[in-house]
Amino acid sequence: MTAMVIDGKAIAAELRKEVAKGVEQLVATGTMPPGLATVLVGENPASQTYVRMKRKACAEVGIESFGYELPVDTSQEDVEKVVKELNADPKVHGILVQLPLPAGLDEETVLKAISIEKDVDGFHPLNIGRLAQKGREPLFVPCTPAGCIVLLKKAGAQLEGARAVVVGRSNIVGMPAALLLVKENATVTICHSRTRDLPSVCREADVLIAAIGRPEMIRGDWIKPGAYVIDVGVNRVDDPSRERGYRLVGDVAFEEAKEVAGAITPVPGGVGPMTIAGLLRNTLHSAQRTVA
Repeated sequence: MTAMVIDGKAIAAELRKEVAKGVEQLVATGTMPPGLATVLVGENPASQTYVRMKRKACAEVGIESFGYELPVDTSQEDVEKVVKELNADPKVHGILVQLPLPAGLDEETVLKAISIEKDVDGFHPLNIGRLAQKGREPLFVPCTPAGCIVLLKKAGAQLEGARAVVVGRSNIVGMPAALLLVKENATVTICHSRTRDLPSVCREADVLIAAIGRPEMIRGDWIKPGAYVIDVGVNRVDDPSRERGYRLVGDVAFEEAKEVAGAITPVPGGVGPMTIAGLLRNTLHSAQRTVA
């Protein structure tokens, strides 16, 4: 059996079209277009690339983008001051502080400074807290975990009653992904570096989300036949045959896993495109909420 490869690019493109249509309808009512502000501290090359991609994506769907690039030695007070100014700016409907922040800055405090109504990344402690509580709904859900759930549903996964395993417990992906699966009535196990006999736990999963940050750690024989596998990992491995000297792989050994799984996301082209599409959708929803 060869797995169905879940096309994250195509699904994300559908979401972007929906967002562009929503922006067009909003502006047609005489309302200002949605605005997304990105705050980048320092010169982390990966962060700079992500921010450029987000600004380009905004332009493609009609969302205004406002960029704030701060030097690496910016103080905690000055970062928070920028965030608070953006909170008060009516043209800004979403605020994204690019993580990780440079050493010496308190990420938790910066994220708490973002208005919950503009927390389109979904990382504000109140939004995460609401996500964790039964019967409560956050204003925004973190984009990457939300994208994982969309991919699973588009691929036909039946989440209610499913045995789900999440490998990784980060605040950005692992923990919120597990909480979203609980909301879908799956039975969820969260694994990490101290999990005993990790391969056996993974083999029990009808749905497996890999977000551990280790290249091709999850092997084909760790996967239950027919399982839905969502690979969040993006890892560089040396490859002298490539012009750039490396290639990107996920946390799952794709070539092995696709011979066992029922459906699987590739890397790249799986979860990644969904993250930015989710950010655009959250920004539109924030703008819509201001005129509702």
